[in-house]
Amino acid sequence: MAETAATFDNYLRDKCTLIEAHLRAALRPEPGLPAALLEAMSYSLLAPGKRLRPVLVVLACAACGEPDADPWPAACAVEMVHAYSLVHDDLPAMDDDDLRRGQPTCHKKFGEALAILAGDALLTLAFQVLAEGYPPLAAASCCRQLARAAGAAGMVGGQVDDICLGINEHTSLADLEALHLRKTGALIRASLKLGVIAGHARAPRPPDPGLLQRFDAFGRCLGLAFQITDDLLTWRVRRTTRANASAKMPLAASSPTPACSALPRADDERSCSVRRPVSTWLPWAPPPSGCSV
Repeated sequence: MAETAATFDNYLRDKCTLIEAHLRAALRPEPGLPAALLEAMSYSLLAPGKRLRPVLVVLACAACGEPDADPWPAACAVEMVHAYSLVHDDLPAMDDDDLRRGQPTCHKKFGEALAILAGDALLTLAFQVLAEGYPPLAAASCCRQLARAAGAAGMVGGQVDDICLGINEHTSLADLEALHLRKTGALIRASLKLGVIAGHARAPRPPDPGLLQRFDAFGRCLGLAFQITDDLLTWRVRRTTRANASAKMPLAASSPTPACSALPRADDERSCSVRRPVSTWLPWAPPPSGCSV
């Protein structure tokens, strides 16, 4: 087991190295691109991070795609959308954060105006990378999936609910799950589906809709498990440092899931979200309800 885990860790490190290289290559100077804007884009996109979403693209592509399939345009695109969302999340009008991944946030380093424009540029570059990286049918399918996941009924809609509705001890788990499925989960689901599409981009036929549905179901559960885990970690850190008067948020506001339920129940929800994908992942399993293609 330990040997298998070490091998997988090495595999992920190798893939992350390749992802970094492709992200750098995508941020190339070109006529009309201001140097200051390119610097702000690079600062945000290449900041230290887990690269979870592009790794999911690569893994999905490898799991079901053609042997010579190219996951890199899709992997870069989802990371660009993720990076843009973080740049805008950190702005004073939203989360008003000074630090991101241990570094000054984009607006703290470059100013609010350039940070907004850098986020805009990363978002649009994502679709350019997809359009230039795949044949027309696959490119259009990738753009559709990414736009839906990142748009008004997906990630942005979840962000709006987070801001307008607020999260507190009265928020139900159902409402919280609906928020997480859009704000965090939508892009994770799209990452897996883009990997499937990229894996079949040059195949004679597009991927089977049932295959996309099963990867979507897996992503739905993975997205919830990821966000619940993140909330639990945040809650535990806040709990150990709650005496610190400089903490920006109160304990309940800083971690939605435990604010709505007891810690063991949140851990149970995470366990269920992790176990649930197994049945949907099997190729012979029927497409689950609530999953879109």
